[in-house]
Amino acid sequence: MAQLIRKEDALEYHEKGRPGKIEVIPTKETKTQRDLALAYSPGVAEPCKEIHANPDDVYKYTAKGNLVAVISNGTAVLGLGDIGPEASKPVMEGKGLLFKIFADIDVFDIELNARDIDHFVSVVKALEPTFGGINLEDIKAPECFEIETRLKKELSIPIMHDDQHGTAIISGAALLNALDLVGKDIASVKFVISGAGASAISCCKIYIALGADVRNMYMFDSKGLITATRDDLDDNKLLFATHTQDMSLAEAMQGADVFIGLSKGNIISPDMVRSMGDKPIVFALANPDPEIPYEDAIAARPDIIMATGRSDYPNQVNNVLGFPYIFRGALDVRATAINEEMKLAAVKALAQLAKEPVPDIVNVAYNEKSLHYGPTYIIPKPIDPRLLVTVAPAVAKAAMDSGVARKPIPDWEAYESELYKRLGSDDNLLRFIINKAKQNPKRVVFAEAENLKVLKAAQIAKDDGIAIPILLGEEKKIRALIAEHSLQLDDVTIIDPRSDEQAQKRDKFGALFFWKRNRRGYNMYEARKIMRERTYFGCMMVETGEADAFISGLTRQYPNTLRPALEIIGMEEGAGRVAGMYVMLSKKGPLFFADTTVNFNPTEDELVDITLLTARAVENLNIKPRIAMLSYSNFGSSTSPEAVLVRNAVATIKNKMPELVIDGEMQAGIAFNKDLLRENYPFSDLVNESPNTLIFPNLAAGNIAYHLLQEVGGAEAVGPILLGLRKPVHVLQLGSSVRQIVNMVAIAVVEAQIKAQNS
Repeated sequence: MAQLIRKEDALEYHEKGRPGKIEVIPTKETKTQRDLALAYSPGVAEPCKEIHANPDDVYKYTAKGNLVAVISNGTAVLGLGDIGPEASKPVMEGKGLLFKIFADIDVFDIELNARDIDHFVSVVKALEPTFGGINLEDIKAPECFEIETRLKKELSIPIMHDDQHGTAIISGAALLNALDLVGKDIASVKFVISGAGASAISCCKIYIALGADVRNMYMFDSKGLITATRDDLDDNKLLFATHTQDMSLAEAMQGADVFIGLSKGNIISPDMVRSMGDKPIVFALANPDPEIPYEDAIAARPDIIMATGRSDYPNQVNNVLGFPYIFRGALDVRATAINEEMKLAAVKALAQLAKEPVPDIVNVAYNEKSLHYGPTYIIPKPIDPRLLVTVAPAVAKAAMDSGVARKPIPDWEAYESELYKRLGSDDNLLRFIINKAKQNPKRVVFAEAENLKVLKAAQIAKDDGIAIPILLGEEKKIRALIAEHSLQLDDVTIIDPRSDEQAQKRDKFGALFFWKRNRRGYNMYEARKIMRERTYFGCMMVETGEADAFISGLTRQYPNTLRPALEIIGMEEGAGRVAGMYVMLSKKGPLFFADTTVNFNPTEDELVDITLLTARAVENLNIKPRIAMLSYSNFGSSTSPEAVLVRNAVATIKNKMPELVIDGEMQAGIAFNKDLLRENYPFSDLVNESPNTLIFPNLAAGNIAYHLLQEVGGAEAVGPILLGLRKPVHVLQLGSSVRQIVNMVAIAVVEAQIKAQNS
């Protein structure tokens, strides 16, 4: 389903905390006077003198080699038009964010008050000493063509106008694969193109570079077919002027092999698609509404291969598949330009990647058993972790082969390893969880729906298609909060367990609870009465199949939610106990901490159970667990009972599951210091792989550690995640933010999906 973003949420996101989306962070030590003397005066003079003597040393001593400028004058902001430089800044910050999270490229966004071509070019040209590359963005046509052409001629760093070339590169890869699947030769197919702006013209140019014949292209702008008889064409449109007689878009579509839409929504009818040639290819790339709705096109021609710019349909043509990795490859060889050879290399690398077996993490995220090359998979998915190590090396190699690389890569295996390390192979975990939840949203009960944070989280979960919320609480209060804060939850189910309307349901739930607990301290009266409490009522909804997951704890003590879950739902088969896990999203990737919330001083057997529960939970998130069982001692350096307990637990687990990567007992510092570990304990399973899962010897250690990493280390905490229950019940941290609640909802939905598959 389409992503629904409310105005209030978008404004709050950009305003909250530190305004904007980016900041500058020091990369060197700055704590002491000596640090500052090295960073600035007098120490800074030394690299200055080296660069003065050898200008290329600017890449050695400064951030230039990993710094890109995203530059716009705000004259053609996607979907918004000419809104000016200030109003374009949130978009440019967002572009910088994508560079960083997908390719670890630092960005300064620069918004210029420069509409004149000469002025714009002169300002950007003056910035060359600062940046390793320049990404031009949202500049209107036809000025964007001349601006890019002049800057490429006058500067010796890589430059690309992404609006022109991004869509061209991605759609070019999709086109190659679509033509391959339908068995047609690019040189002979008939193209109809709706749109004649920067993106459309660049798409057609790259198709020509791939072998298309311009004589087979029929391009339409807002005035109709671009023909040689028109006198209102600029040089770029003249390249695509046809010498045929004038015709309508519908007439041109008859017998066409390929339709490329880069114009506006709903201008193509099903009849027009039906009139196309055998096995038509339709790329309807207008956003948010394609030139023809996906469903209409598929219904009109079952033999169609269809692509859009939207994430909720197959074959999304998304620029994020290109620009981060193209600039990564260009920067890494210090290219003097992004030339045609490099763009074509990106096209072919993307096309080839779509033909390769798809990693499990991508299949799971899109709720597919086996995505594979075919009509609904002609282009890689944006979350595919192979993009960085596939596209960037292809671009870098093309730069070297075409003579624009100033720093050739001598060792490709080492380069690929470096790319993997830039972001960490597990960096996309939260995106993976949320994307997977969206593929099959489940019914989630919110126990504290009279709280505004909970209602906002329910709104986001509903809008984003993560979950189907069910709200528990006094309906009058909930409705008042919804109205007061302009939430759109009128169609969401609201249940008040205390109301007269729920008396029959309470009796039913109470009878079932009494049957479960009749020798555990409850009589029939108490069993029915306790169903007035939301935690018991909500857990019973999950137990009876009226809901799939339960969320509570925002305003309640942890045991008050855990107890009903244990009494009603109970532990899953094979689990000796329940445990609590936090996912800590650090800059080096996710870390899994357990037990952080349930077991105070686990015995050896309990520690084994906690570890195996945690390992299985990590595997369910499609990550291979690498486990360090922590202590204050290292591999027998202490004979205290606490250290021996951990040591024996490790031995038991290794015996039960020899394939598991696990070691201990060990100190946390040793676990993450591979050099120290290799030097002193070369026998360890973790010598070559740093741990991603930490098992603590007791609750105090785990709880203190996750709080410290969250508050002092700047990691984002996702949890607590309850492990070992038969069905998903999760207890929120007291005072959780809306974002944290939404993350827990996504985890609960994914867990419900997994449990449903395994049942």
